[in-house]
Order: sequence, then structure tokens, then C-alpha cells
Amino acid sequence: MTAKDPQAAGLASLASLVADETRAACLLALLDGRAWTAGELARHAGVAASTLSEHLDKLVAGGLLAQERQGRHRYVRLADARVAGLVEGLAAQVPAAAGRPRSLRESSTRSAMARGRTCYDHLAGRLGTAVTDALTLRGLLRQDTGFALTDAGVEWFGTAGITLDLSSRRPLARACLDWTERRPHLAGAAGAALCRHALDAGWCVRIGSERAVQVTPSGERELAALLGIRPSAWQ
Repeated sequence: MTAKDPQAAGLASLASLVADETRAACLLALLDGRAWTAGELARHAGVAASTLSEHLDKLVAGGLLAQERQGRHRYVRLADARVAGLVEGLAAQVPAAAGRPRSLRESSTRSAMARGRTCYDHLAGRLGTAVTDALTLRGLLRQDTGFALTDAGVEWFGTAGITLDLSSRRPLARACLDWTERRPHLAGAAGAALCRHALDAGWCVRIGSERAVQVTPSGERELAALLGIRPSAWQ
């Protein structure tokens, strides 16, 4: 008898966690990088609180979610950036024609998400790939041997007033496959720092109840001045 691959059972178990529409909906919602209450996720997924609680227990036990309790509220979030990359990468494999919008509101939400959104803690959508392309074009980011900031790239972040934690054990730059653009955008510590600065400095604002973000007029000016990006790149 051929010996079984010891990783096979673990991979199958991991796949089974995601292979449920309710759990998949929760994982996608949590890509906004924030902690949600169980009640919020239940309403988002359209299931009873008791049903959602069972699903959350499985995701926490499987290491995909982390949880904490404050009073009577249970908060959950993605366990870490690796889980976010896994979810975004799997979503990128879904055929574009699958799950067509069922209403004008859903269509508008999807369009906004495709223009710009957060993927856990970094920028995604056309905005995210436009920033990634601009950094690469200017020699600030390399993609030829995997994502890596150049020395000029590290200097650029400082000049732009964006603080990088160079002592972090997290990769400074990492490629994350964008599920709407079907190509990589910048993740890792640099991607997170850029996204955080964009929101804190008012370059972008969150819109709606999803992960969508919108570039503000001041953001348009800063992106044009710092990276030469025009609104047409994400609109």
C-alpha cells in the first residue's frame, strides 16, 4: 500500500472549512481587516446567530479566524495576513462570469469594490494594482524575482511620510493576487503602511458597508504628485 502524504489530510481539512457558502461569506467580509461581532456577520451572511456561531467555531478551530470577547459580544477577525492572502487568492480563481449581480445595488457595490478596496490591510482593486504598477515603473518595487522594495523604494516611503517598520518579521513586500484584476498587488508591511497612511491622511475614505474605498480630491493630487497616477487608472 502506498503511504499517504501526511499533508493531504490537512489540506483536505482546510479546503472543507472554506467549502461552505456561509463560511466563505464571513471570510470575504473579514477581508476589510476589521473585527466583526458574531451578530454583524450573521446579518451579513443572512443566517441565524446560532447557525453562524457554529460556523465561527469551525473557522477558529481551523486557525483561519482569531476571536476575543468583550462583555457579551464575540468579535472575530482573520487570523493573520497569510489567511487574507489565501482567501483573496482563492477568490481570484472564481470565473468572472460566476455569481452575476442580482440587483442594481449589488452591481454598484461590485463596481466600487473593483475600482478600489482594502484587502485585509492593503489596497486592492484597480487602485491597488495602479499603485503597484507605478512603484514598479519608477524602480521602487521589483517584481522580477518576487516582490521586493528597492533601496530607492524604501527611501521613497520615507520621503512620502509613510513609516515602514523595518524591524518587523513580516515580509516588507509581498505579492497578493487581486481577485478582480487577476494580477498581483502590493501586500506585506509596505502595502499595509501605504494603505494605513492613505486612510489616515485622507487620500482615501471607506464607502458603504463593504471594503470599498474612494480616492478623495486630495488623494488624487498626492497620487499624481508622488507616483504620477491619474484617476483614469482606477476609474
